[in-house]
Amino acid sequence: MRVLGINALFHDPSACLVVDGKLVAAAEEERFSRRKHGKRPLPFSAWELPEQAATWCLAQAGLRPSDVDLVGYSYDPALAEPADALGLNDPWDHLRQMYAREAPGFLAEALPGLDPAKVQFVQHHVAHAASAAYAAPNSATGSVLVLDGRGEATSHLAGQRVGNELRTLASQRLPHSLGLFYEDLTAHLGFLRSSDEYKVMALASYGSPRMAAELRRRVYSTEDGGFRTSGIDWTEFCPPRGADEAWTSAHADVAASAQLVLEDTLLDLVRWLHGQTGDELLTMAGGTALNCVANSRIVREGPFSRVWVQPAAGDAGTALGAAVYLSAMHGADPEPMAGADLGRGWSDAELEAWLKTAAVPYERPDDVADAVAAALAQNQIVAWFQGRAEFGPRALGHRSLLAHPGHSGNLERLNDVKGREQFRPVAPMVLAERAPDIFTSGPFPSPYMLFVHDTKPEWRDRIPAVVHVDGTARIQTVDSTVEPVVAAMLRGFERRTGLPVVVNTSLNTAGRPMVDDPRDALECFGSAPVDLLALGPFVVRREALFRRGDGR
Repeated sequence: MRVLGINALFHDPSACLVVDGKLVAAAEEERFSRRKHGKRPLPFSAWELPEQAATWCLAQAGLRPSDVDLVGYSYDPALAEPADALGLNDPWDHLRQMYAREAPGFLAEALPGLDPAKVQFVQHHVAHAASAAYAAPNSATGSVLVLDGRGEATSHLAGQRVGNELRTLASQRLPHSLGLFYEDLTAHLGFLRSSDEYKVMALASYGSPRMAAELRRRVYSTEDGGFRTSGIDWTEFCPPRGADEAWTSAHADVAASAQLVLEDTLLDLVRWLHGQTGDELLTMAGGTALNCVANSRIVREGPFSRVWVQPAAGDAGTALGAAVYLSAMHGADPEPMAGADLGRGWSDAELEAWLKTAAVPYERPDDVADAVAAALAQNQIVAWFQGRAEFGPRALGHRSLLAHPGHSGNLERLNDVKGREQFRPVAPMVLAERAPDIFTSGPFPSPYMLFVHDTKPEWRDRIPAVVHVDGTARIQTVDSTVEPVVAAMLRGFERRTGLPVVVNTSLNTAGRPMVDDPRDALECFGSAPVDLLALGPFVVRREALFRRGDGR
């Protein structure tokens, strides 16, 4: 059973291929088109499809479009209602719905040879739910919670997986939406809606939740698995911020207040769901599940003994969900997600050919991990390009910028390299077996950077670059059996510095998608003040590249 999953309607268009229940390939269109998030979530762009991502997924498995048994499209226009009937101010939404209805024909045109009759619509939140419930390890029975901006007519799903069956227990009708609540605040604070919500979460750490009591009158759970979010005029809480204006304490305070109310409401929903199922496992997806601060409160204070968040929890992950859901419905037992490295990769010979074409001086050290560890110990910034690209928004040791965590100035330095706001934190990468020695108050292991952990007091001055203003860190734990090269680099760095942690942030600059192919890596390296590029087993040193100023 060969099933292609497609996410296209709102944002983060993506494709995923599942063969006999196994996840073979998944990629976001932005990594090919180099447009952040692939497109803006406007009705006028709803027709745009992840053509390059889908074509690559099929090629990765040696398939043609005609070889596909089914295509899952992660939205069902038959379940949609007019925007005004849902209380939404979206006068062109009917155009979006028309494009959705015509998706089978558009896909057949984009992927010549595909039979449009093979395209099946999968409810948006069911696709989100399936991406978590079926992909989680040891998840034959478990609860699932989905929250995002919007689907066809709802913004939320609470359910349960039992075997291959996925049951919906509750949903919340629009316009009430915790995702839109957070998106509206994102825009009010001068950030880009449906893109920069993580900046609000970071800014919240600098504020006081002094407005939370007033917000709770308008945002609250209804004790039946649903919630309310209405009547919020953000100008009552703080003045709007222009995109180029400095933020103030009032902006930080309203971010902190909204973050706290979001967390409290999520905890209410989680407790209600556990009361219905009694499960040990909670799986989560939807854009709201990328809020790692809220996820951590759910782990600490919620009733579930295990919490697993799908690493591509935003809309990109619905391509995975649509594919695995149709697979399960047609008798193919879903296999758990083994990792997020589901995108493009290149052989050593192919990488060397790229370097020769670029006419850059390069070396092939005996041990690239040790060479990088030595550079990091000398406080150099390293662009790290290894293996297959990550699926989802987090750099997890395949397309990363690495740095020394022991110098507090490296936070500002990296934010300058990337061209982003100085209140933004960077993350620590740490061997799984060492993480409990340094961090606490969070789940271990944590391979996908979807939870925050408290940094133990005795470590905060030793690794200041990765400790946020509130003492937390969004860690990535590394399993040496899964990521042997990353693990070797971490061990080499610790031998030299005594620090078992390395700074890890995404390999890109502000407003650009994460680096995906070797050309992207070389362009980023050439345009940003990065000291060393580790491209597979090869290294390019900035000092050698620019020694004579001619790149030779």
